[in-house]
Amino acid sequence: MRIVLVLEYDGSRYCGWQSQLESCAIQDVVESALSAIAQEDVRVITAGRTDAGVHAFYQVIHFDTLVHRPVNAWVRGVNAFLPDDISILWAGEISDNFHARYSAIERRYLYLLLNQPVRPGLHHNKVGWFHQPLELEKMQAAGRFLIGEHDFSSFRAAECQANSPVRTMTHLNITRQGNLVIFDLRANSFLHHMVRNIIGCLVYIGKGKYSSDWIDDLLKHRNRMFAAPTFSASGLYLAGVKYDPSWVIPEFSELPIISSGAFRQN
Repeated sequence: MRIVLVLEYDGSRYCGWQSQLESCAIQDVVESALSAIAQEDVRVITAGRTDAGVHAFYQVIHFDTLVHRPVNAWVRGVNAFLPDDISILWAGEISDNFHARYSAIERRYLYLLLNQPVRPGLHHNKVGWFHQPLELEKMQAAGRFLIGEHDFSSFRAAECQANSPVRTMTHLNITRQGNLVIFDLRANSFLHHMVRNIIGCLVYIGKGKYSSDWIDDLLKHRNRMFAAPTFSASGLYLAGVKYDPSWVIPEFSELPIISSGAFRQN
C-alpha cells in the first residue's frame, strides 16, 4: 500500500531534509515517527530535498507499507510522535504509480525578506534580512528575465547533482507588505541553491549595485562565478508541489492554516 502525506516544518534546527549519518535531518525524524505507527521500518520519498535551515509550508512525501491503518492515524497518530516543529497536515492512500518527486509538475517557493535597518528578533530564523533600502520596481523588472526555459548554470550550486541546468520558470512575483518583501517563485523544478542564488542577485539589483538587465547577462554567462553570493536559508519556504488533478492531492490553498499563520500566501 502506498501512502502520500503533506507536511509542514520549521527547518531551523535541522541539517536539511535528507537523512544524515548524524540523524539530524527532518527525514530521520519523520521516518522514526512513521515507523512507530506502522510498527515496521518506513522509508520515505520526498518531492523536494530542502537544505539546512529551509522551512516548508507544503512538502509532499510518499512511502510504502504492508500494514493497514486508518488515514487519521497517519496524521494525528504520527504527529503524536513528531516534535512541535514538524506537522503532518494531510494523508491519503494512493496508487503505486504515484511518485512524490517524479509525478510533480511544478514546485513553488516563497522567500520572505525583512528589509529594515535592524536585524529581526521575533522572526529570527524565519525570515531573511537585508538592512539597506531595496527598489522593488528594479527587482521586479529583473525577475522578468528569468521567466521561461533557461540554462540556470549561473544560479546553480557547485555541488548540484542535477543532470541538466535547464529549468522552466513559470512565475516570479515580488511584492512588499510593510517591511517584508515576498518573492514567489514557481518552476517545473529547481536546482540546488537556485532560489537563494536568485534572491542574492535580485537583492544586488534592488540595492543599486547593478541594473535590472544584469540578470539577463548572468543567464548568458552560464557561470556561477559572475553571480551574487548565496543568500540566507532562513527566509526560504517550500510552499507548494503541484500534481495532475487526477491524483486528488489537496493544493496549498486547500490545506488548514496551522503554524504558518500570517506568512501564508495563497
